Amino acid sequence: MDTASHITEHMKALGFSAYECKAYLALLEEYPLNGYALSKASGVPRSRIYEVLKSLIDKQMVFEQDDGKSKTYTPMDPEIFIKKLQSRFQGIFQDLTEYAGNLYRQPKQENRLMVIQGRDNILSFLAVLIKGAQQRIAVSIWDEELNALTNELDAALARGVMLRGIYFGSDNVYKDLVPHRRLQRYMAEKKERFLSAIVDHSHAVSGVVSRGVNSTATWTRDEGFIEVSEDYIAHDLIVNLYSASLDRAGYKKFETFADNVHDHFFHYSQKELNALKP
Repeated sequence: MDTASHITEHMKALGFSAYECKAYLALLEEYPLNGYALSKASGVPRSRIYEVLKSLIDKQMVFEQDDGKSKTYTPMDPEIFIKKLQSRFQGIFQDLTEYAGNLYRQPKQENRLMVIQGRDNILSFLAVLIKGAQQRIAVSIWDEELNALTNELDAALARGVMLRGIYFGSDNVYKDLVPHRRLQRYMAEKKERFLSAIVDHSHAVSGVVSRGVNSTATWTRDEGFIEVSEDYIAHDLIVNLYSASLDRAGYKKFETFADNVHDHFFHYSQKELNALKP
């Protein structure tokens, strides 16, 4: 896609028609022009050019000059046009944020689970939540997903937001994320990357993120789900920090005990256990 087509698509996203885009961009290259010349230069049909010009004039993007013999058209300075657009949309976004936010915060049942499909969509949604975080972010997260959210997490930390949780990988750069022990055993058993994140004790996102476009996560504001998710991360922190604090003999004894409890809970067969243990 060439630059002009790319800009046209941006303008269309802002609510301008394809013909309005063509006419305005053509006028930027050469002006003043009469309707006939502009139709020829822009590719807008002559039967539509004056309708398009009227719309652009109404939007104060084009000025009409009439010398009594003919009418010519001149574009508004792009810098002024863009500033007007920014001001207009900023006002729209502010009104929408206040009105929609008030509606959304009105007392209502908050126990819905919303499904998000696809890894990119999951991470994009979580990035938005992190950008709005004000107090604390709790995560159980893998290397790949942590790297994808680094910019948002760095910005949150810079404004004083706390980051706590468990990290699966080897390149962690956040001091308050505790590395998970025994990744080989974990991957042998689970075979997937899971993600769990809680933002400001108000939003929870949890699901599988290792399946690309087939990844699925749930988002909820349900208090019970959030409590369980945070308890899960806190419990994982306790286990991993305690394990890391032991000497070699104590570590081996603890991990053997943890394996026995874990294996008893899931009722693994001896063959399954042999496949899981390194």
